[in-house]
Amino acid sequence: MTTPQFRISELDYDQQELDAVVEVIKSQWLSQGPKIEQFENRFAEFVGSKRALAVSNGTAALHLALLASGIGPGDEVLVPSFTFVASVNAVLYVGAKPVFVDIVGPHDLNIDPVDMAAKITPRTKAAVVVHMAGFPADMDAILLLASEHNLVIVEDACHAVGARYNDNPASPLSQKMAGTAGTVGCFSFFANKNLVTGEGGMVVTDDPEIAERVRLARSHGMTKSSWDKAAGRATDYDLIDVGFNYRATELTAALGLIQLEKLPEGNRRRRECVARYRERLAGLPGISIPFADRLDDSSHHVFPILLEDSEIRAEFRSRLGQRGVQTTFHYPPVHLFTHYQKACPDTPPLPQTCDAANREVTLPLHARMTVEMVDAICDVICEELGALTPSQVNHS
Repeated sequence: MTTPQFRISELDYDQQELDAVVEVIKSQWLSQGPKIEQFENRFAEFVGSKRALAVSNGTAALHLALLASGIGPGDEVLVPSFTFVASVNAVLYVGAKPVFVDIVGPHDLNIDPVDMAAKITPRTKAAVVVHMAGFPADMDAILLLASEHNLVIVEDACHAVGARYNDNPASPLSQKMAGTAGTVGCFSFFANKNLVTGEGGMVVTDDPEIAERVRLARSHGMTKSSWDKAAGRATDYDLIDVGFNYRATELTAALGLIQLEKLPEGNRRRRECVARYRERLAGLPGISIPFADRLDDSSHHVFPILLEDSEIRAEFRSRLGQRGVQTTFHYPPVHLFTHYQKACPDTPPLPQTCDAANREVTLPLHARMTVEMVDAICDVICEELGALTPSQVNHS
C-alpha cells in the first residue's frame, strides 16, 4: 500500500498542546475539573451560547441533547440518512423512532426542509439537523417548521465548529454561529475534526433547564462532582436520576483550549484551500462540487466532490491512492445499513441521498494544507479522471 503523501486529515498540533498536557499531568487532577470549566466558558463565549457542557464525545452530546429535551419512546425524530450513523443511533438511545429525510440535492447535501415538512406527523417531536461538511443547513426554513409544529431542533454541528449560518442581513440568524439557533447544539472533537482533542464533545444551549439535565445526566445523575468535593464546594452528593458516565477529562479540555485559539486561523486556511480546489476543478468534465455557491459561511470540515459516473468511483479512488492522494467518502446512507433496514423497514426511497452517496468522494482538507498541495492533488485528479474517461476530460 502506498503511504499517502496527501492525507485526508492531519493534526494541527505543536508544542503548545504538549505543554498543556504536561501541565495537567503535573497538576495530579485528570478527571473533570477546572480545565473543563475553563473550556466550557470559553467555548460558550466563542459560539455565542449561554451555556456549554463538555462531554466524552459527540455521540454522547447527541444522546444527552435528545434526552434532556424530553424525547423518548413513542416520539418520532426527523433525521437525514446522509450522515454519520451516530446522528441516528442517538435517536434509538432515547427509545424514539428515526424518520429518515432526504437531502436537498447534489448541490446541497443538507437535510431538505421540504421533505421534512412532508414527513411530520402528530408523533413528530424533534429533528436532528446535520450541517454537512461544515455548511449550515437552511435553518431559517427549519426553525419556521419547528415553530409551526412545536419541534425540538437538535443541531448536529460536529462538522461545523466555527461556521456561521448565512450572510443575509434580513435573516434573524445572520452571522450567528452554527449550533446556536436550535434548541440544543452538539459538537464533536474527534481526531479528524476542525477542533481536535482525540475524543470529546460539547453540548450548547440557552435553555437553563436543558443545561441542568445534561449536567446531571453526564455524570450518573449526581448533584455534585468529584471536583466539587475536592475544591471544597461540597462534602456529599445526592443521586436524583439515573445518568451516564459521559464526563470529559482535564486532558481533553487542555487540548481543547489550545485548539479553540487556533480554530479561526485553521478554518481560514481550510477556506483558502477550498477556494483553490474550486478554481482548479470548476467546470472539469466528470465531476461536480456541492455547495459551490457558498464559501464564507462554512467551517470547511471536509471537501466533497461528486463524480458524474458512480461506476468509476472505486477505480478513481484506487488510482489516486496509488499516487499518494488519500480519499474517503461521506457517507453510506444510514437507512441502508442492515440494522436500520430492520429497525425502519417502512423508510421510503431517498433518491437524492442515494444518488449523492453513490457518487461522492472526499478529498484531502485540513488546516496544514497549502494551495500548492491543492494544486498537486488537482493535477493528479485531472490526469486520472482523464485516463478513466478520456473522451470527456480535457487534460489542460
